[in-house]
Amino acid sequence: MNEMIYTMANTKIFISENPVPAKLEVTPEDFQGINWIEIKGLFNVGELGAEQTVNEYELINSDWVMKAKGTRNGGTMTNVFIPLHLDPGQMKFREAIEDNCRPYAFRVERGANCAPESLVTVSIGNPGVVTWPNHGFQVGQPIMFTLGDGATLPDGLTAGVVYYVESVLTNNTFTLAAEPGGEAIETTGTTTGDITATAPPAGMTDLFQGFALDGARSGGARNDQYTRTYAIAVNGRIITV
Repeated sequence: MNEMIYTMANTKIFISENPVPAKLEVTPEDFQGINWIEIKGLFNVGELGAEQTVNEYELINSDWVMKAKGTRNGGTMTNVFIPLHLDPGQMKFREAIEDNCRPYAFRVERGANCAPESLVTVSIGNPGVVTWPNHGFQVGQPIMFTLGDGATLPDGLTAGVVYYVESVLTNNTFTLAAEPGGEAIETTGTTTGDITATAPPAGMTDLFQGFALDGARSGGARNDQYTRTYAIAVNGRIITV
């Protein structure tokens, strides 16, 4: 897929249906099998990214300060929403605010409206081959699957998990790996029904654990917009896919 310039339009933020076991050094596998709920009414997306402490040492025998990297802090992502009191995502976030002990999983998808999707087939073999007509992908492109009613993926693949294009075989076919640069996945068993594959823009989706924080409702003059701030205290590493 060719490089593109993206705007923040159609960015989506999701929260896990349930709390997750706290873990600082998360991996992509920690986000498998999660039931996600979109938090709708997103008005302004906050900045997301870790900061790192720099320790400084003034040495007696030098005019230069010696520096060393210290601990990392995931920071706090502050997002602004239009209040939708009955939205399931906002309801779940308010529920998470009251949980003072356990983090939730969060997913931020940027460029969500630029993620192509298609009905695909997956062969049984070593490696399993995905057929997507005229896909146009490059090695390393993230791929996710969703299933229609009664549909199944072959053993080796799971719906909702992020995979990566391992090799491009033709304009219509490719193989997958569990991680960038990994081994091609072998598929076994059987596959049935409608399988939809989605290709989110590479490097535009973030996965992390965080604590839901309460936020202020806006005030202002007659025609000022009424919004609500919901912040997320990031707990540990941020995974980008």
